Amino acid sequence: MESKALAQQWWRRQRGDAAEQRASEWLRAKGLTLVAQNWQCRLGEIDLIMQHDDMLVFIEVRYREQEHFGGALASVDCHKQRRLIAAARYYLAKHPRWANSCCRFDVIAFSGAASTPTWIENAFYGDE
Repeated sequence: MESKALAQQWWRRQRGDAAEQRASEWLRAKGLTLVAQNWQCRLGEIDLIMQHDDMLVFIEVRYREQEHFGGALASVDCHKQRRLIAAARYYLAKHPRWANSCCRFDVIAFSGAASTPTWIENAFYGDE
C-alpha cells in the first residue's frame, strides 16, 4: 500500500514539474524573464519567479487533469495565497535587489490535455 502511495506522489510531482516547465517556456515566449524556479523557504515554495518589464512576478502553476471541485484555478484558495504571499515577502527580504520593485501574483492553470494555459495576471494581491 505504501509503495502505491509513493508512486502516486511521484507521478503527481512529475506532472507538476512538467506543467511548471511548460509554463516557464510559455511565459518566456510572452516576454517574461525567468529569475528563479521552485524557490523554497521555510514558509513555502514559489513555482516561478519572473521579471515582466520592471515588475517582479510570483507565479503559481497549477495542473488538474479534470475540472472536479473547480479545477486548477480554484485550487489556489486563500490558504495557498497566504502562503505564497509570505514566501514572496521572505524572498524580497533575502534579495534586496528586488526590495523596491513592483510585484504581482499570477496564476497559470493547465487543465487536462489543453496545450494553452489560462494565465491570470494579478490573480490576487499581497496586502492582507
